[in-house]
Amino acid sequence: MAESYPNRTWHEYRRYPEADMRKRAREFQQEMSRRRTIRDFSDRPVPRSIIADCIAAAGSAPSGANMQPWCFVAVSEAGVKRKIRVAAEEEERHFYEHRASQQWLDALAPLGTDDSKPFLETAPWLLAVFEERWGVTPDGERRKHYYPTESVGIATGLLIAALHHAGLATLTHTPSPMKFMNHILGRPSNERPFLLLVTGYPADDVQVPDISRKPLDEIAVFVTDPSERPQPGR
Repeated sequence: MAESYPNRTWHEYRRYPEADMRKRAREFQQEMSRRRTIRDFSDRPVPRSIIADCIAAAGSAPSGANMQPWCFVAVSEAGVKRKIRVAAEEEERHFYEHRASQQWLDALAPLGTDDSKPFLETAPWLLAVFEERWGVTPDGERRKHYYPTESVGIATGLLIAALHHAGLATLTHTPSPMKFMNHILGRPSNERPFLLLVTGYPADDVQVPDISRKPLDEIAVFVTDPSERPQPGR
C-alpha cells in the first residue's frame, strides 16, 4: 500500500470579509465576461516570462490522484510555427472537404471559419497542450493516470483565464487529428495532443462575432434551503 502524503497547515489561504468576497467575485465575473475568442492577432512580441507565469498558473489545477497529467509546449520559433500551420491546414482541408457533416459545417458557417489558419504564424505564441495518457516511473514502468482528460481540461481553462487576466487574447484550435503535433514538437507516445492554444495581442480593430453567452438562469441550478434563496429586490 502506498504511503500517504504528509499534511501541513494551509498557510496560503486568505480569508476575506463577505463584502470583499462579493466584490472580488463580481469583478472576476465581469473581467471574464470581456474575454472573446479571436482569429486576428498582432505579431507584437509577448515576453516569455508572461507566458511562463500563465502556464505555472495552469499547473496549479487539481488533477486525478494529483498525477498532473499535462505538458505545455510553448512555441515562438517562426520555423516551428510554420510547420504547425502547414500540418494543421492540411488536416483542416480534409475536415472541411471530407470529414465534417453538413450539420457541422452549417453550425460553423456563422463564425466564418475555414481551412486557412494564418494566425498560427502571426500570433507570437502557440501553446500546445498535451495530455499524458499514462506516466512513466523512474524505473521505466508505466504508471496509470486517473481522469487525465478531465484534469487537462481544467488546467486548460485556468490557462485561458490566466492569459486573459494578463491582457492577452486567445484562440482554442483543435485540428483533428493532431498527431502531427507529437512529431513536430518531439513529444513521446504517451502524450496525446489535447488542444493548441493561440495567444498574443489582438490585431488593431479586431472583429468578433456579435454573439452572447447564456444567462445565469440557463446554465445554473441552485438547490438551497428556503432561507438561502434570494429575496425580491436583492
